[in-house]
Amino acid sequence: MMELVTALVNTLVPLTEHSAIPATSAAAIAVGLAAFGAGYAERGIGAAAVGAIAEDDEMFGRGLILTVLPETLVILALVVVFLTL
Repeated sequence: MMELVTALVNTLVPLTEHSAIPATSAAAIAVGLAAFGAGYAERGIGAAAVGAIAEDDEMFGRGLILTVLPETLVILALVVVFLTL
């Protein structure tokens, strides 16, 4: 997975240095990558949370909070986009 991210960054950096990508497109790519990262993180967290809730019903609150926590990454990416555009 890290190789994919490294290859993507190495491909996009030369494009952004010469303004080949408009600001709105760069912002869309940033939000898309943030959403992809949040979804990737939620995959493991959600599975662990469901397992913990199956064992103990009192873990529902913690599991819900930990499952929703990566989504703040996307919200912060959207805030940055609105502040920069």
